[in-house]
Amino acid sequence: MIRDALLLQLGYNATLVTLGATLLGMAAGVGGTFLFLRKRALVSDAISHATLPGVALAFMVMVTLGGTGRNLVGLLTGAALSAAVGLLLVSWLGTRTRLAEDAAIGSVLSVFFGFGIVLLTVIQTMSAGQQAGLEGFLLGSTAGMLRSDAMVIAVSAALTLALVMLMRRPLTLASFDPEYAVSIGQDVRRTDLAMMGLVLAVTVVGLKIVGLILIVALLIIPPVTARFWTERTDHVVMISGAVGGLSAYVGAALSAAIPAVPTGPIIVLVGFALFALSLLVAPGRGVVSALARHRTHQRRVHLRQGLLAMAQGQPIYENMTLRLLQRQGWARPDGVPTELGRGRAARALRDESRWRVIRSDPAFEAATAQDDGLTDIETVLTADQLAEVDARIPRAEVVA
Repeated sequence: MIRDALLLQLGYNATLVTLGATLLGMAAGVGGTFLFLRKRALVSDAISHATLPGVALAFMVMVTLGGTGRNLVGLLTGAALSAAVGLLLVSWLGTRTRLAEDAAIGSVLSVFFGFGIVLLTVIQTMSAGQQAGLEGFLLGSTAGMLRSDAMVIAVSAALTLALVMLMRRPLTLASFDPEYAVSIGQDVRRTDLAMMGLVLAVTVVGLKIVGLILIVALLIIPPVTARFWTERTDHVVMISGAVGGLSAYVGAALSAAIPAVPTGPIIVLVGFALFALSLLVAPGRGVVSALARHRTHQRRVHLRQGLLAMAQGQPIYENMTLRLLQRQGWARPDGVPTELGRGRAARALRDESRWRVIRSDPAFEAATAQDDGLTDIETVLTADQLAEVDARIPRAEVVA
């Protein structure tokens, strides 16, 4: 069953939902990158929670007008209007009052969500409310989704992704270097509003699939995951889109295969699994890579200390140091240096004398900044500079 879902073999409707979720995940990953770079991740939380009153009010209006209240386009329209009002309130509170942005976000988030819960309670007392199915907007649910609903989500997600990609360059510039963007005439405030509009679109489209509570995770987890793999902004955007798309694809497929499981939590858990994997194995920033760098650094420190001890005729008490020296062929089991070891020890002692001269001379301030006790001095100074330094070393310290 799960294999069939992953291979898109559960029927047209399930396939459409899975592909729509994938497009949504890609749009969320790319759009969320700019929120992450601008350090405005909490704004997405405010937008998502502000959609709940709109969904409830749209349902009540459609029922009052004689409809069933379950038209997805109408519900999403209500969500969009409500989220837009919430976004404008956050912007107004942040610019026209003394409230910090996080305080404004917290106020809007809590008030709108509380109002939405009250409206949902009222809806449950209505004759049409028992079958409303609005709880699916909290955690996401694709079970029982109509083909028309799936088509709306798929097309909306595709259009949102296209808009995000069209605005990628100005958004990247405003997120990565806003000062430069202003200097070349770009209106960063308008770009920020456009970014918020795209996040609003992603949030509204994703309500039925991921749910308003968890949509923020689909916006933030992919760029955080991508950041482990690269330093370049354009690569973060691409990897984030791929992570978001993969998370949504696998999560939606699993939810289709196991209908009793809400779609949103599965998508978020898949995204978290990718985040955890990146945290562990990503080169440069992963835990495994950090441990490897630590072990390499520790090994170099032990070798350096062992060589200096041999050069000065001191005994080596540290077992790890002695093992490393033996492994390099620089010392025998009893700690006596080999011929190769004596040469390396003499070189290490000579470099210590060189660094001592450099540290005492302000003219070598730039070179001194690179002295970590392990850096080869030949990579820092030219041959002429080394000759000058060697000439200033006391003859008693010169080691051939």
